[in-house]
Amino acid sequence: MSRGKFITLEGIDGAGKTTQRAWIERCLQSRGIALVTTREPGGTPLGEKLRELLLGAHAKPNPETETLMMFAARREHLDKVIVPALDAGTWVLCDRFTDATFAYQCGGSGVDWGRVEALERWVHPALQPDLTLFFDVEPEVGLGRAQRIKQPDRFEREALDFYHRVRAAYLRRAQEHPARIRRIDANRATAEVHQEVEHIISTI
Repeated sequence: MSRGKFITLEGIDGAGKTTQRAWIERCLQSRGIALVTTREPGGTPLGEKLRELLLGAHAKPNPETETLMMFAARREHLDKVIVPALDAGTWVLCDRFTDATFAYQCGGSGVDWGRVEALERWVHPALQPDLTLFFDVEPEVGLGRAQRIKQPDRFEREALDFYHRVRAAYLRRAQEHPARIRRIDANRATAEVHQEVEHIISTI
C-alpha cells in the first residue's frame, strides 16, 4: 500500500483557506482518493481544548508559552491522526501546520526563528507536508474579509502591523522551501484561485 499524501493550507486570516479547503476536498474525492480533513491547532480532543484556550484567551499568553502549546497540540495530532492516516494510504488535508507557527509566533509575536526550527526537528524530524498551498493576500484585504464573515478570535483582533509581520514570515518560509510551498495569489476572484489550485493538486 502506498503512503498517503500530506497537504497543508496556509495563509493569514481571510486568505480564503476555508473556501479552498472545500474545493480541494471535492477535487480529491472526485479522483477516488481517501481523505482526512483536519486543522491546527486542533484535530484531536486535546488539540481542540488547546485551540479553545489559544484562540479564545482574552489575555495574550507569553509568546513562547503559546509556541509550546502549539507544538504540544501538534505532537498529539501527528500521533493520533496524521501519521496513522498517511501510513494507511489515506491523504491528509490540514488547515495550518508548522509553517503557521513560524508565521504567527515568530513573525507576529517575535519568537526566535531558531527555537521554532529546533521544535520542528524534535516534534516531526522526518515528516514534512508533500505540498503546502500558501494563499497569499494583503493583510488589509484578508482582515476585511474575515471581519465580514465571523466574530474575530484573539489572533484576528491583532493590529494590522502584526499581520504584515505574519505575511513576511510566510514569504520567508516559502523562499526557504520553494519545492514544497506553492504561493497562490489570493487577492484574485475565487474562481481564478480554484483553477490554479486544481492544476497544482493534479500534479501530485
